[in-house]
Amino acid sequence: MSAYFLIVAVTIMIVLGVPVAGAMALGSAVFIIVSGTPQFVVIHQMVSGIDSFPLLAIPFFILAGNLMNSAAITDRIFDFASQLFAWARGGICYVNIAASVIFAGMSGAAVADAGGLGAIEIKAMRDRGYSDRLSVGLTAASSIIGPLIPPSLPMIIFGFVGNVSIGKLFIAGIVPGLVMAFSLGAMVRWIAHRDNLPKDGDFSIRKVGSSFNKAILSLLTPIIIVGGILGGLFTPTEAAIAAAFYALVLGLVIYRTLNGKDLWNVTKNTAEMSAAILFIVSAASIFAWIITTERVANDFAELIFTVTENKIAILILINVLLLIVGCFLDAIAAISILTPILMPIAVAIGVDPTQFGVIMVLNLMIGLLSPPLGIVLYVLSAVSGVSMKDTIRGTLPFLVPLIATLMIVTFVPAVTLWLPNLLGF
Repeated sequence: MSAYFLIVAVTIMIVLGVPVAGAMALGSAVFIIVSGTPQFVVIHQMVSGIDSFPLLAIPFFILAGNLMNSAAITDRIFDFASQLFAWARGGICYVNIAASVIFAGMSGAAVADAGGLGAIEIKAMRDRGYSDRLSVGLTAASSIIGPLIPPSLPMIIFGFVGNVSIGKLFIAGIVPGLVMAFSLGAMVRWIAHRDNLPKDGDFSIRKVGSSFNKAILSLLTPIIIVGGILGGLFTPTEAAIAAAFYALVLGLVIYRTLNGKDLWNVTKNTAEMSAAILFIVSAASIFAWIITTERVANDFAELIFTVTENKIAILILINVLLLIVGCFLDAIAAISILTPILMPIAVAIGVDPTQFGVIMVLNLMIGLLSPPLGIVLYVLSAVSGVSMKDTIRGTLPFLVPLIATLMIVTFVPAVTLWLPNLLGF
């Protein structure tokens, strides 16, 4: 049985609705049996695939994000951002972006941002008379900033699968995340001028100071995470534990907004999300092992180089492939499957593995906003009550600044690598 038949079989199963992890595990198990490879290899590769200290960061960052949402910590962040931008025309739109940037330093997941902070952002924009399309579209676009600015669950998976420093990936995502935020801000400025959007009030030092005092402990979370990693106080995995513990202290002791029922729901939700992600990683481990041992990545690289050896053309092809895959496949699964195939090609044309990680994650995050299966679209449609049709229409204009950011990250390596190099990573 050829590894190419395995890829085709797994693809067909996914299209037919078989869960991604199940498709990879089942297809790989059949390949192992038919090829005559000892069957214990399946269990060995799947277990060793998740027997990794860095992967412990996943449940703890998910836990931290869930605690932030349940403890109403995100409300304080949003109120502070609202006071900062009250003076600007269309100010609540800038608040949407700024709040997502701040929350990005806590959860590391676009879906967590969309499902938690997104509901607050959409309600605030509606209350001020903004259209549902603009409210949902901007919220969808700003939510994908989360997986770029550390912490980032997709970055952890890419670093594990691609054998790239997770700490360096975290730092490399900061500048691209800020570029994305500024590009969305430029789009908002254009919309505000075109539609003559209103101001939300006047700038008040007193109100900003008051909201800052209420939010300061919440705002310390990203400082603890990023500062601790930069200062060498702890690894990304230890940072995840610190973030979860800090969020727990805020919710239980400082703000006292968490109760026993909340903790049970948070724990259950965290366990479910972590189990789903780790099962995908486990199944992808045996799948990736087969792809590697059967030299599929080498064959694919040779095929690409027979078409063109031009670096720009190859990068465009990779971006198009990732954007298409991102429309249909979960980001964690896509990273687990495609990294062993695409990484050798990227390295062969001189792309730094860290830069390629940011390129891959950004592509797949944009895929979360792309029909037919963009999960962020479904989440926001559900929490807002806006039809899927209007959710998609509202999101499409914001794909322009997101694609522009992707092109900058792809073709200007310094945007990704300058900060890690400056800090000696």
